Amino acid sequence: MAPDPALPRTLVLGGARSGKSTKAEQLLAAYPDVLYVATSGTRDGDTEWAQRVELHRERRPAGWRTAETCDLEAVLADTADPAPVLIDCLALWLTAVMDECGAWEDAVWTEGGEAAVQRRCAALAAAWAGTARRVVAVSNEVGMGVVPATAAGRRFRDTLGRLNMAVADASERVLLVVAGQVLTVKPAAG
Repeated sequence: MAPDPALPRTLVLGGARSGKSTKAEQLLAAYPDVLYVATSGTRDGDTEWAQRVELHRERRPAGWRTAETCDLEAVLADTADPAPVLIDCLALWLTAVMDECGAWEDAVWTEGGEAAVQRRCAALAAAWAGTARRVVAVSNEVGMGVVPATAAGRRFRDTLGRLNMAVADASERVLLVVAGQVLTVKPAAG
């Protein structure tokens, strides 16, 4: 398959183990040079997590580059690098932001943590809307499952839902992956 020169900003949503990352990778498979932005970080001592990360790495084409960063605004603003970008994933990015802001704690959340997280989400959504790069982002769709038992879990779910909406609004195409099957939520014009 040849690269699609009109590939728009695309958001790929799905639940855990839905196949969303695989689908996102397939969207860019025809490009010999892709910048794969992994927002997962490391989890010392978590061998199961390390195995997941390694499976993702092994699945990527050899010519793709990997950047492990949560500075997504800088990646999206970089006009010197012409390679398409695959961001995997926004949910892990939000986890890192909430960690940095201390937003898991109720008191921190109400005393400025919520505002700090919202500013970071707004900045990311603006960077996504303004990027000149061909970009695909993966994110979890967490609003269809069980209501989280904790306030911190509910605030994460709600914040990710709002972030997904903002990124979807600024995307030309939105896909939802369910059991490995792709549903087009917002088709690319053209």
